[in-house]
Amino acid sequence: MAAVLSRSLFGTAAAVLISGCARTINLLDLAAPRFAGEYAAAAPDSAPARPVRMVTFNIKLARRIDRAIEVLRSDSLRGADILALEEMDAAGVDRIARALGLNYVYYPSSIHPTDRRYFGPAILTRWPIERSWKLLLPHEGRFRRQRRTATAAEVRVHGRRVRVYAVHLETPFRISDADREDQVLTIVADAARFDGPVVIAGDFNSYGVGQVLVRHGYRWLTARLDPTISFFSWDHIFVRHLRDARPASAGVVREVRGASDHRPVWAVVASDVL
Repeated sequence: MAAVLSRSLFGTAAAVLISGCARTINLLDLAAPRFAGEYAAAAPDSAPARPVRMVTFNIKLARRIDRAIEVLRSDSLRGADILALEEMDAAGVDRIARALGLNYVYYPSSIHPTDRRYFGPAILTRWPIERSWKLLLPHEGRFRRQRRTATAAEVRVHGRRVRVYAVHLETPFRISDADREDQVLTIVADAARFDGPVVIAGDFNSYGVGQVLVRHGYRWLTARLDPTISFFSWDHIFVRHLRDARPASAGVVREVRGASDHRPVWAVVASDVL
């Protein structure tokens, strides 16, 4: 019995090790695959201005979408103008967009080595998406050889174009802090080509890397919040070129109903900053 148990444990450990080292299939084409949907009601031209609500949520490998939808319907997250989702697959993004009545664009970064499904960040919004693209980030991760990407879009919010980036940087175990800073600087450089408001939101797999964005003129709306995963504060929202964009409020939703190992983060700014 002990020998059988030992073999079983060895086999399990070996499977975990092999899975952890399995190479990722990276999707390096900047134009494809692309997934998009339009489920938001048309915003009337004369719609009264209201505070702009931004949310980011890493839904672990898009495995529990029904529970994630329940969380995203909670009071602090309901009615998001801009929603960045990480670790998503195509079906999960579409289900959430349909359930919440949002438009979306999604460019997967890769096919994940454990779930063998699309994996990457998505942008959802109740506003029109005017254009979108995939931004390839530098540095291949150790072991899995995964390349991260950001999903970028220009969204028409209250009649003004806002550039949005949904971000998921590589983990601390697979690249160095300096490499992760390079990933942020790639996003900063892409955003520098746009002179309007910019929102960068997602899972940065780091707290300290937020200072890189601050040094480049971004306001860190979620800098002083509670941990978003275990003991770490890695999920954040940054903005640039929003006039006096101090958040009216910001927070972390603690109850995630088993949807993920991350907690969603939200921030609200006054509509007149756009």
